[in-house]
Amino acid sequence: MATLENLDDLATAVSDALGEIGYEPAMAHGELTITVAIEDIVAVLTRLRDSMQTRFVSFIDISGADYPARDKRFDVVYHLLSPTLNQRLRVKLMTDEETPVPSVTGVYPGANWFEREAYDLYGILFTGHPDLRRLLTDYGFEGHPLRKDFPLTGFVEVRYDDEAKRVVNEPVSLRQEFRDFDFLSPWEGTDYVLPGDEKADGK
Repeated sequence: MATLENLDDLATAVSDALGEIGYEPAMAHGELTITVAIEDIVAVLTRLRDSMQTRFVSFIDISGADYPARDKRFDVVYHLLSPTLNQRLRVKLMTDEETPVPSVTGVYPGANWFEREAYDLYGILFTGHPDLRRLLTDYGFEGHPLRKDFPLTGFVEVRYDDEAKRVVNEPVSLRQEFRDFDFLSPWEGTDYVLPGDEKADGK
């Protein structure tokens, strides 16, 4: 984990690299996070990659987070690595269901699949993406399963039917009860005495 002194140095390098571009820095859990405006994301990542003071040339991933109570319900989070500084940086922005985020595939080609994943699972839109379509869910899937308001029943699943020799759509069938957990240990609450229990009572 980076020391506070190293994080201060990183914050200074990031500030110098971004210049006049506004952002909000925050330090937590031994890492630096900067929150930027949605329209600045391409410029921010380009400068962080190209600046000799930062050299964040390694793109790790993009992740999403959903906060339905907010007007801008989605956080889009970019994780970067600078081998030169041996430091990580988290870049974050906020958006809603209708406002698209500029694609950063021109800065980091490896962002392609991660943007598709964010679109598929959260419904986050990206402009300028070369092939924005679903990545992990089935053909014809409705909704975005990592949204916190995504219903747990009522959708259809797609599978290949050997008898019909084609792909079929059918209601989702759960193979086990959903979230019906019994946390009672099988060794507790019995009306009979199990072999060996008498030793626990000192008998």
